Amino acid sequence: MTQPHWSALIPHADDMRLLDHVMDWDDRTIHAIAGRHGVHDHPLRDAANLHAVHMAEYGAQASAVHGALLALARQVTSPRAGRLVSLRDMQLNAEYVDLSAGPLDVHAECLFADERGAQYTFKVEQHGHGLASGRVAVIYTES
Repeated sequence: MTQPHWSALIPHADDMRLLDHVMDWDDRTIHAIAGRHGVHDHPLRDAANLHAVHMAEYGAQASAVHGALLALARQVTSPRAGRLVSLRDMQLNAEYVDLSAGPLDVHAECLFADERGAQYTFKVEQHGHGLASGRVAVIYTES
């Protein structure tokens, strides 16, 4: 599933929509692909590198896309806006992302969700090598 199917349902806009495709998802998990991290005008990289700490944003966006897809499955066309309030247990297995090594695999799993917010774990890999993992929490803002 490509970005146009869900891009309007997440708060990220333009170049900050970091995920390109959803490969698979179910009621608890999502696997997305990101392939534009090597472009020179990537919003999170400097002139030469993309630091692995930015993989937290990829994990958070996978969580947002998962929530949007769950809402679509329930025929909700305007999911509630959320605010990232916590990043925990962040593990970095590399300092920088290899910009020429191909796409990033972004996985997220919903640990808990209710009408107030959600918690997800995430991991980002490149060719099976783990780059980063952690846990994010989102609080939904009032409509």
